[in-house]
Amino acid sequence: MDVQMKKGLLDVCVLALLKKGDSYGSQLMIALTDVIEVSESTLYPILKRLEQAGQLVTYSSEHNGRLRRYYRITGSGIERVNDFERDWREMERIHAFIQGVRRR
Repeated sequence: MDVQMKKGLLDVCVLALLKKGDSYGSQLMIALTDVIEVSESTLYPILKRLEQAGQLVTYSSEHNGRLRRYYRITGSGIERVNDFERDWREMERIHAFIQGVRRR
């Protein structure tokens, strides 16, 4: 898969997970690896970039005596996921068209 496409897909996958609820880095990574290969060195820059873009916010909470950083999606992040889902449906229609053309 094209590197830039994968980068964009990872961004949306992270945001989609956060639509379900706040999460922390290692929890996100476990959920993502079920779908797409990702490492810590890939995930944390994505989280930082999404935060800088205003698509998620962070906060800390104590867990077992130490602070854990949590991530929460923002309205802008939800919009990005919704836009992606609309674009994806359009791509599915285009794909169906291409498949129909190839069969002729």
